[in-house]
Amino acid sequence: MSAGGELAGQVALVSGGSGGIGLAIIHALGQAGAEAVSLDLAAPGEKGIAWVKGDVRDDASVAAAVEEVFRRHGRLDLVIHAAGVTRDAVLWKLPVADWDLVQAVNLRGAFLLLRHAVPALRRGKGGRIVLIGSINGSRGKFGLTAYAASKAGLIGLAKSAARETARFGILVNVVEPGMVRTPMTDALPQKVRDAAAAESLLGGLLEPADVAAAVLFLCGPGASQITGQILRVDGGQFLGGS
Repeated sequence: MSAGGELAGQVALVSGGSGGIGLAIIHALGQAGAEAVSLDLAAPGEKGIAWVKGDVRDDASVAAAVEEVFRRHGRLDLVIHAAGVTRDAVLWKLPVADWDLVQAVNLRGAFLLLRHAVPALRRGKGGRIVLIGSINGSRGKFGLTAYAASKAGLIGLAKSAARETARFGILVNVVEPGMVRTPMTDALPQKVRDAAAAESLLGGLLEPADVAAAVLFLCGPGASQITGQILRVDGGQFLGGS
């Protein structure tokens, strides 16, 4: 963490902080001066990253993790839900267990995190909440019914939460990335990654740092009048290429 920066003195909690996008967000927030803590089942793969163990699918686990972060630091200012999984299949071949898992992590996890984080944010002067969605939550995607539905749910959650929490000085937004180069997407067939790159107007996949930069903006002073919005960071992939 840097000594100064636009987020100096603030405390951030990032679910899924051990993943590619989550870890990039932790780095970006730390470089801006915040104390960023990962909420995940596994510790981050890097030394020096603060971590609290928690399962976003479990209400008691999330409650304990949020309270632990507040106990350690005496405040909570920024909350980012970056935890996410996918299980791919056309809907008539998708096992119910896979559907339930995706909703539990991606959407229920966001709800539980906000359910416990909002009271913690209210103990201070407000704060920022950013949910990591996906362009597929807005456009849909063949073979990604569970994932797309969960990410679409984040939009409704964020817009409703923005209405409910604005009076407390809490801003809630969604970042919608296109395909990001992470270990999860690296495991996809090459033809899938090539198709995503071909859709991009800028001709390639995103890096985790691109998503982190958008999160940093929404957490910073320049976004003080932005809430209930979707910030799409996709290299033009949503438009489907040229």
